[in-house]
Amino acid sequence: MSVRMTPPPASEAERQIKEALSQVKHRIVVFSGKGGVGKTTVAVNLAYALSKQGKRVGLLDADITGPNVPQMVGLSGEARAEGGMIIPHEREGVKFVSLASMIPPGTPIIWRGPLRSKAIDQLLGEVNWGALDVLIGDLPPGTGDEVLTITRRTTPQLAIVVTTPQEVSLIDARRAANMAKKMEVPVIGVVENMSGLICPHCGGRIELFGKGGGARVAAELGLEFLGEVPIDLKARVGGDSGEPIVLSDPEAAISQAFFRIAETVDGLLKGVK
Repeated sequence: MSVRMTPPPASEAERQIKEALSQVKHRIVVFSGKGGVGKTTVAVNLAYALSKQGKRVGLLDADITGPNVPQMVGLSGEARAEGGMIIPHEREGVKFVSLASMIPPGTPIIWRGPLRSKAIDQLLGEVNWGALDVLIGDLPPGTGDEVLTITRRTTPQLAIVVTTPQEVSLIDARRAANMAKKMEVPVIGVVENMSGLICPHCGGRIELFGKGGGARVAAELGLEFLGEVPIDLKARVGGDSGEPIVLSDPEAAISQAFFRIAETVDGLLKGVK
């Protein structure tokens, strides 16, 4: 994908995006106040958990400078286009679009904020998603330009803030949640990721990063607490090899956590337009 140095007027970009998303029923954005909390792992496995529950799901990798979704879902090959529109890759019923499929492997994206936002506009307005029940936007960490652009353009019904239980992560989770509030996202939820390590030998649980921080922040800010996701070494291996844990081991405790979160998300989306 080549990003236009002179983008269309804002009104035209908004029209293109509205048309491209006209068959998308619900939009979710996945926030994280800081990197390293497993935001993309949550977005990918939530997408597949919703798909397994019968939803038509798309996942937009909106992390322009660090697009990792193709690696985590085992996708390869360049993006293709028909009639001037990008055709999403698809695996196991979930559709995907990522800048990583449009650039040579290992190429750094050395773009300033405005150019990254223009790329987001193109990814939103020039993709043929077709009919979807849910489109999930995997946003970059922080509260910068891309987060602002995609939230404004997609008008999501639900923002999911991913955090770990430790206070250093919760500080930034509060910032992300408050940004979602300022953007007037109707429903904001919190997922506590890395919530205890399940020992692969004895099955015991080790609270590496503490416990209960996500629920505490959700209560403090009046948000929905969506659930806890434990650490499972198989999930890390699957992320590296392109096998999401909800597909490779649906009975695992971590997979069951994602399925429960997906059920909660589905219920919340039914309550908003």
